[in-house]
Amino acid sequence: MRVVLAEDSVLLREGLIQILGRFGHETTAVADAPALVAAVAAGPPDIVVTDVRMPPGHRDEGLRAALELRRDHPGLPVLVLSQYVERSYAADLLQTGGGIGYLLKDRVGDIDEFMDGLTRVAEGGTVIDPEVVRRLLSGRHDGSPLRRLTDRERQVLELMAEGRSNGAIARRLVVTEAAVVKHVGSIFMKLDLPPAPDDHRRVLAVLAHLRG
Repeated sequence: MRVVLAEDSVLLREGLIQILGRFGHETTAVADAPALVAAVAAGPPDIVVTDVRMPPGHRDEGLRAALELRRDHPGLPVLVLSQYVERSYAADLLQTGGGIGYLLKDRVGDIDEFMDGLTRVAEGGTVIDPEVVRRLLSGRHDGSPLRRLTDRERQVLELMAEGRSNGAIARRLVVTEAAVVKHVGSIFMKLDLPPAPDDHRRVLAVLAHLRG
């Protein structure tokens, strides 16, 4: 794949270039948000990997650039790899369709895990760190329909938001797939959401509803 990487930390940027190269991917690396937008405009890549906080302001420039890129290049896969959860823009980005990921740097356990997430996003999937999901959901007020869910349904919802299939959720929770299907149906009913056959679409629908 051709990857555009936006990361202002020299050590991390060079490390990612080496990792991506080891797997045969070609990387164009930049260090700020304007350069990221320019690099994609020069020729849309197979995927963008970007940090959230970058020059010039070191606030949320990377995430805002990602939103701009998704608007100008619909369907462009974007993987956010950050130390922070920017709640205000993260949910907006996750609602732009498939091919989106948001992983926290200190929670990516190993190279294989990172590359698996990268590949899933590039193929149009949705990969969301569980901590990102929890931070997004924690912003809901007390009247949230989320309160209707049981503890097990909350676990299933978090795994759904990571882009997991019913089979993958069943394996993670050590239950039958039929039990997961029942929980998913209950979640949709309690949150007033119609079931959807496409995994990443149902994730986006749930996040959109919970963001409210």
